[in-house]
Amino acid sequence: MDWGRAKTILILSFLLLNIVLGFQLWTTRSDLLEFDANTASATEEIQRLLKSKNIQVSAEMPKEVPRLQEIEVRFDEKMKSDKQIMLDAPFKYSPLMSKGSTKDAAAKASIPYMENYQYDPVLSTNGTYVFHQLYRSLPMFEVKLELIEQNGMVAAYRQEYVEVTSEGDQKEQKVISPYTVLRSLIETYFPSGTVVSSIKLGYHGQDYNTQTRFMVPYWRVALGNGDIYYVHALNGAVEPPQRNKK
Repeated sequence: MDWGRAKTILILSFLLLNIVLGFQLWTTRSDLLEFDANTASATEEIQRLLKSKNIQVSAEMPKEVPRLQEIEVRFDEKMKSDKQIMLDAPFKYSPLMSKGSTKDAAAKASIPYMENYQYDPVLSTNGTYVFHQLYRSLPMFEVKLELIEQNGMVAAYRQEYVEVTSEGDQKEQKVISPYTVLRSLIETYFPSGTVVSSIKLGYHGQDYNTQTRFMVPYWRVALGNGDIYYVHALNGAVEPPQRNKK
């Protein structure tokens, strides 16, 4: 067998495959952005789909559609979510009174970098307030701060914290709109009677138990039944739903 020739054919096959996949990704993204271009038309189509499948959207639709790119983060080994730290001075916290801000709470507690987190009502439960660390005003969904309530007072916390070490090699791209995300999910995934409770743009990355992690812009769509969908904000790919453990 001519191994040199076989190797050349294999390399050319992989190159052709990459070209085909790249073209498919480009055409898919072009279709998504074309749908986004006419907001009025997109809104009308979403309303028609919602009515036809008896689906309700109680969440406020985000208005901003920014240009984003992937990021690389490094977790601080001194701050781990499995480590519960007791507070010397417990304090009372109410997300309704503070509108989700950590400013007042940070003044009452010695929690590092607490002002860099945003409250998340989707993952919070009775007795545990969940926050996500922000990067450029967007939450990183896998980087959490949890305030643990005991007898009506926040008495302990668990915390993760990351440093953004670099932004990806790819250029910033305009994310697809939440209308496009909803259309895809309604047509393919949502059964009749679904209630959409939250639509949030942020950064999401798979957990590989490593200190560094790549995070990519994603839309997080939460349902009233506890299911959470992550939709790639640049190409529209949908991950299998996760169950919110409330």
